[in-house]
Amino acid sequence: MTKIGYARVSSTDQDLDIQLAKLIAQGCGIIRSEKLSGASRDGRDELKTVIDFLRPDDELIVDRLGRDTRDVLNIIHEVEQKGAFVTVLDPYVSKQGDMGHLVITVLCMVAQMERRFIKNRQLDGIQRAKTNGVYKGGQRRIDRDKVLGLKQSGLTPTEIATQVGCSRMQVYRILNFA
Repeated sequence: MTKIGYARVSSTDQDLDIQLAKLIAQGCGIIRSEKLSGASRDGRDELKTVIDFLRPDDELIVDRLGRDTRDVLNIIHEVEQKGAFVTVLDPYVSKQGDMGHLVITVLCMVAQMERRFIKNRQLDGIQRAKTNGVYKGGQRRIDRDKVLGLKQSGLTPTEIATQVGCSRMQVYRILNFA
């Protein structure tokens, strides 16, 4: 039996250190991590890698698996199809026991409901700010005119990204929508 850890936070400015420490303390020999939203499985390549790697009797140990009930239950089902099982660390629930499935289902439903509450509060706050004339929307982080000017001067997307201080993908997005 191999203990495989999976750590996830929702955004790049969040820290994985606490989750990684918990997984190490649980004896995980393999740990994969990523910084992506748990709202869906889209783009969660490390999670896919972990699930593909699982063998019978392996234990997938997670702190935060996701925020969508159906998605999490599908993940758990895939893990079970491989003969492995899931353990959630906080609160501690293992799918290995008889009550595990029920408890995990309820926890998933609560997480999904919490996500909806957060989204609704965010929308309420934005609407209030708009009403008060405070909301200006998201601010552009990259000077689009500078990117376009650098492209016209003959620089490659890689050179532009280096000069502007962003990724090549962001440069390509600007160039494709210009």
